[in-house]
Amino acid sequence: MVAADRTPPASPAADDLLVAPLVIDLKEAGSAQLRFVGGKALNLGKLLAAGFPVPSGFCLTTEAYERALPAEIADLASQLEAAQRARELIGSSPVPPTVETALRAAYAELGDLPGEEPAVAVRSSATAEDLPFASFAGQQDTYLGVAGADAVIDAVRRCWASVWSERAVAYRSANRVSHRNVGLAVVVQRQVDAATAGVLFTANPVTGTRTETVIDASPGAGQAVVSGTVNPDHFVLDTATAWVLHRTPGGPEHARPPSLSDAQLSELTSLGDRVQRLFGTPQDAEWVIDAAGRIWLTQSRPITTLYPLEDPSTSGREGPSSESDAGTRVYLCGTLLQGLTRPLTPMGLSVLGRVGNRNGPWKYLNPGLRMFVDLTPAMRSKLGRRYLLQVLPLADGRSASVFPALLEDPRFRVVKPTRKFAAKAERSGRPARTRSAERTRGAEVTRSTERTRGAEATAALGLFLKLVPALVRAAVRPEAELRRAKAYGKRLEAELALPEPATAFQRLDYAQHILDRMVNGLIQATLPGPATGYIMLALARRLLRGIAQPRELEAVLRGLPHNVTTEMDLELWDVARAVSADPASREAFLQRRPNELTVSFRAGALPPAAQAGVRRFLARYGHRAVAEIDLGMPRWAEEPDHILGMISNYLRVEDPEQAPDRQFARAAEHAEARIGTLVERAASRSRWRALLLRLALRRVRELSGLRELPKFNIVMVLAEMHRQLSRIGTELARNGSIAAPDDVFFLDFDEVRVGLRGAELWGIVAGRHRLYDRELRRRHIPRILLSDGTDVEAAMMAKSPPADGLSGTPASGGTATGKVRVVLDPVGAHLEPGEILVTPSTDPGWTPLFLTAGALVMEMGGVISHGSVVAREYGIPAVVGVPDATTLLHTGQMVTVDGSAGTVRQ
Repeated sequence: MVAADRTPPASPAADDLLVAPLVIDLKEAGSAQLRFVGGKALNLGKLLAAGFPVPSGFCLTTEAYERALPAEIADLASQLEAAQRARELIGSSPVPPTVETALRAAYAELGDLPGEEPAVAVRSSATAEDLPFASFAGQQDTYLGVAGADAVIDAVRRCWASVWSERAVAYRSANRVSHRNVGLAVVVQRQVDAATAGVLFTANPVTGTRTETVIDASPGAGQAVVSGTVNPDHFVLDTATAWVLHRTPGGPEHARPPSLSDAQLSELTSLGDRVQRLFGTPQDAEWVIDAAGRIWLTQSRPITTLYPLEDPSTSGREGPSSESDAGTRVYLCGTLLQGLTRPLTPMGLSVLGRVGNRNGPWKYLNPGLRMFVDLTPAMRSKLGRRYLLQVLPLADGRSASVFPALLEDPRFRVVKPTRKFAAKAERSGRPARTRSAERTRGAEVTRSTERTRGAEATAALGLFLKLVPALVRAAVRPEAELRRAKAYGKRLEAELALPEPATAFQRLDYAQHILDRMVNGLIQATLPGPATGYIMLALARRLLRGIAQPRELEAVLRGLPHNVTTEMDLELWDVARAVSADPASREAFLQRRPNELTVSFRAGALPPAAQAGVRRFLARYGHRAVAEIDLGMPRWAEEPDHILGMISNYLRVEDPEQAPDRQFARAAEHAEARIGTLVERAASRSRWRALLLRLALRRVRELSGLRELPKFNIVMVLAEMHRQLSRIGTELARNGSIAAPDDVFFLDFDEVRVGLRGAELWGIVAGRHRLYDRELRRRHIPRILLSDGTDVEAAMMAKSPPADGLSGTPASGGTATGKVRVVLDPVGAHLEPGEILVTPSTDPGWTPLFLTAGALVMEMGGVISHGSVVAREYGIPAVVGVPDATTLLHTGQMVTVDGSAGTVRQ
């Protein structure tokens, strides 16, 4: 997306004209502006104002830092390699007299007696520090045990210089924080003589559980625990009861007594809970206990690594939220099952939520700008449990591996009828208030479950009745079904045209309702074919029971005809062959970057053979995209960099046997040979069984490839919605409601309508862009998330770390040895022929890479996930659901992938 300055235009505000004092008491820092005191001082000031035990002190504001900065720093701010020079300038420059005078006076006031020079802690407090999205922990310097005014001044100067340390510069760059605008205040506090010290997390930072407190402690100063120079005692407690769930001694057992008593653990847990309530978000706090046993807080900042429970950009807007009054909920990440690790734009989430919540029994929510499905009602039903146990292993092996443990969790037990639930509570002898609450809760859960069951049954019955005739028709006359499904696509394309001219409000109405009007008809027109194909696959599996292993049927699905995604990839290969045959085109693609080729293509300036081939391909497939189910993502017709990069990759295929069309043909030949073998084996049992098996497998080959067609057509509708919203975005940007046309995808339909009436939406868009950018950087997404924040897989791995070696779910048979190529984003990715493609996940936008890959390894997925199916169709080995594959494997590493055993070995 196009970057834009989304700061609302405004006249200078009154507070911009104010100049901060050089020094303020720490008690006053909590009500100061972040840009004057920095994150650390701001939080400490809030703690002091709320009555928490914080050592007294003062804050030297950013005004002092600004006065002390040498003039050359402004020029160096844009030169990252100049960080060392910046440090040297600050370290050698004198502290301005006004700053030194204010600093000496404030330090003198910390003494209890005239002339006393107390030991203090001198700590950096950057304006980009202790923020909700980035803690900047340890990026600037802290100095302990500093005594004497001269020593304090020297420590302050070193804190200022630490803004330009390599680690601080790199951290700001990674978090997209401007070097030019960062300011530094300095906190000076009386130092507590610590008997014990450590850190406290008000949520478990490993598992994400918000109901647990984690404490690390060690005798002496807390800096040793923070810096990792000691092995601390480790405690995990239930926050509500302060009950110790786990305790791990820091040294050899019994080598020294525990650093904290149970009473101190309870007091710390309670203190942490109060701090969290003050700030309204889970906190990472540092603390010390003095010789008299008093606890002091020395810092508190947000825990920035937790997966969010609620998406602040959609809170209170369209769509359901977590039902906290119904107990702990279980959420499955639906966008991961679709092959997406990246967040979705707010408009994309809004559209998917409208369709999902309106047309099915499942409820959705969007923490972290990703779509999660609420599985709780299904888990509390026997029928729902059976369904999930059957489907999850196919969709995502890693989710399926942790799911059985949830079924044993009493919080998600099968809910019995209300009367029996209440009677059981009565017999248990629990207090009347508890029994009453459980009866109420049981009744609510039961009603919710019954409503869900009823909705599921009604929806399933309605869909079944509508599709049965079409399923029969497809089985009897597959050629006619193929023609019917493809004809619908052409009809849909014509129906999507919005009569012109159209006003912005007409375009908005069209975009808001077109998918609702078309989705049911689209499914009915294109689903029967592939559904019949997979029904026939199930029939074949039954006919081969006792004759062949289920995995032997996998080969039948290789090289399937009529798959629109496969056809797309092979057409792109044809374009690459035409480019390769033309010397001017070949030279252009081998010598220039994809973004440079895009500029030439838009200008019509590629060599004629390449220009015509790419234009022809985009005319058919330009509505597709990477992460294409997100309405907000630019389509290939808008940004063809990815496609042009794939053509460049294909030009590096020199071995004719590695050519994608040849590989696909071999896969189809292998499938036909496997059908012949299986039919022969069935004939040894029964001639009629063999005839029925042959018919079933023929239908599998004829119809299963259509499985991509429903999504292909839905994406066509999304692309037209995207086009209309882009035109609306252009008008909103021209009118000043938003900064750039693409900002329209960071609104919902109602907000767009308000913007068309003249409202200024810069602030809303800017907040959502910050969240979106933060989530783009998130590498780990929970597959199964509880409403108390627990990442179920992480919690299980914390209890039972995995054994050595990489293994996952076998997805496509065969073995391949080659060099690893880790690819996190397919756009602009370079893949040499035969390399092992290692990715977090894939969707159809990735599949052009498959044509030259030697094998596929994915962190998520199951045997029916998109990457698995396409890998089988192309005949390349694949292992999916491999935890942390993109971090444990490295580009250039030589590995062997065994797609039958589900292993990746060096």
